[in-house]
Amino acid sequence: MITASDPWQGHDFSILFTVLIAGTSALLGCTAYLCSRFSRRARHLCTPSRVWRDLSLAAAAATLALYLWGCLHLLFLEDQEEAMECEPNRPEGTPRLVGLRGDFVPLRLVCETLDGRDFAVVVPGYVDPALVALLLLALGCGLVSVLLRRKRRTVERQAG
Repeated sequence: MITASDPWQGHDFSILFTVLIAGTSALLGCTAYLCSRFSRRARHLCTPSRVWRDLSLAAAAATLALYLWGCLHLLFLEDQEEAMECEPNRPEGTPRLVGLRGDFVPLRLVCETLDGRDFAVVVPGYVDPALVALLLLALGCGLVSVLLRRKRRTVERQAG
């Protein structure tokens, strides 16, 4: 939220850096787990529900990687550079700029104008729509995995 005392607020470096460190650690953990799924033992224990679970995790890891990619675009910009990104990207006929804010969800750097409109800069435009698509894919694959596992348990109970 823009305050009257400082309307030029980008992303807080300490939070951005923490997100990058924690996200990278989580991404490395997910990647290591997914790579372990290619071992001979893991392939031997493969079931449809586990395949869908791993697909869900892979989509979640891709989501995290893309989010971190967007954060990297913001990491190396200083406050002055963030403000300088707004002016050349200002839409035609837009009045003067009055503020700047950084949002983490959705990931964007927003330039605000005198008439109350705003526009995003720095973070590539494909990041947020792709994040939504990958999250939906992860959710869908996870749901299929849960349904297949329940179905398998129900069949095992009826047979046993």
